[in-house]
Amino acid sequence: MTWSDRGALCLEGLGLQVAEKVEEAEFILAHSTKALGLPSGEVRPTSLDDLKKILELCAVKKILMIVANLDYVTVEARALRVMPGTLAPKYEKLGGEVRWMGKPDKIIYKSALNIASVDAKDSIAVGDSLHHDIKGANAAGIQSVFTTGGIHANELGLSSFGEVSNLSSVQTLSLNYDTHPSYALLAFIW
Repeated sequence: MTWSDRGALCLEGLGLQVAEKVEEAEFILAHSTKALGLPSGEVRPTSLDDLKKILELCAVKKILMIVANLDYVTVEARALRVMPGTLAPKYEKLGGEVRWMGKPDKIIYKSALNIASVDAKDSIAVGDSLHHDIKGANAAGIQSVFTTGGIHANELGLSSFGEVSNLSSVQTLSLNYDTHPSYALLAFIW
């Protein structure tokens, strides 16, 4: 389960092949909910309803689901789109097994720091998810920037892009998620 506009997740050098049929699959790799990766390396845009039907078949076959993107939702044109972090608990309710691999687990941040050869004190994480991005940065000891115009915009009472949240609303919402962003911005744009 992948992105349609970003292409499939690169599996080069991992010794893995994408299965064409549920019966051939050993596990499901989920990092988006827009498309299915194909053996050719191309993607086939797929509806959320069709992905749910595939997951129902996979659960019956007891195929492991590896969630490589724990986000519950993402923002697309100011609307929230369901992501693998929302589908995984539903898969578990169907009887499927799920392995969660990603933020907020601090190993992701530690790996990024190692790859970049920098210390946590010299880094900053930027994200719009208090539960994943900011909580993960907090666990890894990294400063963080919470972008308020993302997935939590409605919770902050923001009704249009460009609207600025007041500091007390950001602080209250952050405490509700037991997170502590170092900074807050409307958006991270360049």
